[in-house]
Amino acid sequence: MQTFVEVADAGGVSAAARRLGLSKSIVSRRLFRLEAELGVQLLSRTTRGAALTEAGVTFRDHAARIAAEFEMARETLQPTGELRGMLRVAMPLSFGPTHFAPVAAQMAQLHPRLRIHTAYSDRFVDLIAEGFDCAIRVGYLPPSNLIAKRIGPITGQLVASPDYIRAHGAPETPDDIPAHEALMQGTEAWQFMDGNRTVSVQPQGRFKADNGTALTSAAVAGLGIAWLPDCLTHPHLASGALVPVMTRYPPPVAGIYVIRPPGQHPARKMRVFTELLIAHFERNPGLWGRGG
Repeated sequence: MQTFVEVADAGGVSAAARRLGLSKSIVSRRLFRLEAELGVQLLSRTTRGAALTEAGVTFRDHAARIAAEFEMARETLQPTGELRGMLRVAMPLSFGPTHFAPVAAQMAQLHPRLRIHTAYSDRFVDLIAEGFDCAIRVGYLPPSNLIAKRIGPITGQLVASPDYIRAHGAPETPDDIPAHEALMQGTEAWQFMDGNRTVSVQPQGRFKADNGTALTSAAVAGLGIAWLPDCLTHPHLASGALVPVMTRYPPPVAGIYVIRPPGQHPARKMRVFTELLIAHFERNPGLWGRGG
């Protein structure tokens, strides 16, 4: 049933096999056995993948609930036993390999029977559609029905290169920002603190990238002003390649979050992974802050 749910959500045997870390032949055999036992066709197989039949649509939700209940039952019976199965985590490309990968490696060392698959991308992945157990996100979370656990803070500031400031000046207040070239990930708004009041502005710019390291390089090159985490800008601030601007209006402290699909009880593998992340950042308090 777990295999069937993966195939249904992935839209085909090949994609589900990649998620599960199994061969396509094993996945196909499991599906045939399930259909034979139920006496109905759950999937309509085509050259482009697999589509749910009417029976498959009905059975998918039942199967997902049963699989989740079985996992909860096993954890109840073995609350401190060895973790098994697979943990699939989406991590940001900007920080994942340096800041989060050590925790995933620690998890694998502590639980040798647990398979861990990590994917690195700065885009916001669809956890349910793409089959992830959880994702790590950095910054400010947009409204959603996902469940988020904050594991630590992250500080940042507005920066620019001396060359940019010489050519264009520096913004003094949030009202000045729309007149400057902003380096952004997309169409996001920037927030700043004016005393106890949060001010939101809509920056404009011709250079965009979905990766914080790329935006840092663009700022060093003098292409514009950028709101960036301190852990990315610290070496460039130390060398003078970047300087803080508009320091009277600091951005609010952002956060590092583990998010998961909605549900009453997170799996124990999720709880253990989250606890390891929290402990990692408690041991390294400067990892994300100024000078980290």
